[in-house]
Amino acid sequence: MAFMSEHDVPSAHPIADTQGHYLRQVCGKPAALIQKLPGASILDPSAQNCYTLGQMLGKLHCVSKDFPQQRDNVCGPHWWRTTIQSLDPHLSAGELKLVHSEIEYQASFRNTHLPTGVIHADLFRDNVLFLGADITGMIDFYQACTDVLIYDLAISVNDWCSLDDGQLDNTKAQQMIAGYHAKRPLGDAEKQAWPVMLRAGALRFWLSRLRDLHFPREGEVTHTKNPAEYQNILTQRIEQHNHLNAHWPGDLIS
Repeated sequence: MAFMSEHDVPSAHPIADTQGHYLRQVCGKPAALIQKLPGASILDPSAQNCYTLGQMLGKLHCVSKDFPQQRDNVCGPHWWRTTIQSLDPHLSAGELKLVHSEIEYQASFRNTHLPTGVIHADLFRDNVLFLGADITGMIDFYQACTDVLIYDLAISVNDWCSLDDGQLDNTKAQQMIAGYHAKRPLGDAEKQAWPVMLRAGALRFWLSRLRDLHFPREGEVTHTKNPAEYQNILTQRIEQHNHLNAHWPGDLIS
């Protein structure tokens, strides 16, 4: 967060102690003082809000090229497999079939040719602050890691641009992609991978919500989100797979 804030990406800057350390121990647990940012989340974003978010995410990815550290995605394909094993007794036959089928599909896709870097990995609407039309903060970098950049955009599009039934709002999706492309131009390989990344993002958050529902964390103030929302999103992305590139603005990439 400190790196992003110091490179003009609006994020909460941690406050260092007199020795320059951001983390200290409080009651045996790591703790930090974090700058409070102005603004509030917009839970029903407009197409313009989506464009602005796309721009900021593109900027984050450009800036992150110079970030010296790396961190594996702890919620990647290996995590998908171990998580579904623990969930197996709790899910219906239909749910298990859908998860296993999607994991197998994702395993058949090779993304080594796609640009990678630091991603936020959880840039949902409630993790972005607006003041008027401007973004004043991108918060909750707990899931930040090194992974495919277009996967990060797919995660945000799934949350910001989905209708109640899980289908994509074409206008919002196009605007977010266009805003992103204005800051970090997208390549043809990323366009081809787009449907796969949307499906991967939907699978990841369906699994994490199922885990939180069936294995709630003790001693923490948490709000369990409805897993069915992301089951619907994944189902829609699978059904619409061959049409998802239609959400890609035509003037970006032929």
